[in-house]
Amino acid sequence: MSQILSKRITLSLFSVFALFVCGSRVQATDISGTISTTLTIFDDSELVGDVTCTVADAPCIAFGAPGIKLRLNGFTITGRAEPPNGCTPTAKFPSEDGIDVVGQHDVAVLGPGLVQKFASVGIFLGKATKVKVEGITASDNCFSGILLIGTTDSDIEKNISVRNSIGSQGLPCGGT
Repeated sequence: MSQILSKRITLSLFSVFALFVCGSRVQATDISGTISTTLTIFDDSELVGDVTCTVADAPCIAFGAPGIKLRLNGFTITGRAEPPNGCTPTAKFPSEDGIDVVGQHDVAVLGPGLVQKFASVGIFLGKATKVKVEGITASDNCFSGILLIGTTDSDIEKNISVRNSIGSQGLPCGGT
């Protein structure tokens, strides 16, 4: 009986050891180039090059799961707008955002990085909790650089918002 127990313990220890030795870190999804339809991310993701968004009337990148991070790694996400003349009137509130975090919990958008030239918002946080946005520069977005609506218990820090709301026609929303 003790020989069987000893073999089971040895096998269990070997299995745990194999998990530590053979296990590897889950790699992030790499993002670069042109995005022509909304890219919904479900796991940790990172920019590995600049991104050009040609998505019309929808966000470029959207968070589709809780507990994940998007790292910009010093790269740029550029939308289709050409402010100030190429901005859609804000009365329409188009959803042509750079990054959307809607209804998610415990997610992060981490810089350094630049989100620019979107017809609406650079980064939109809607009804989300425990979101961290850090080290992002939001520039030349038609409505707002970073917009929070119904978002709570979040850290929005060390960001720069400049020349946003330039197409808002009297409805400045920060960063102008």
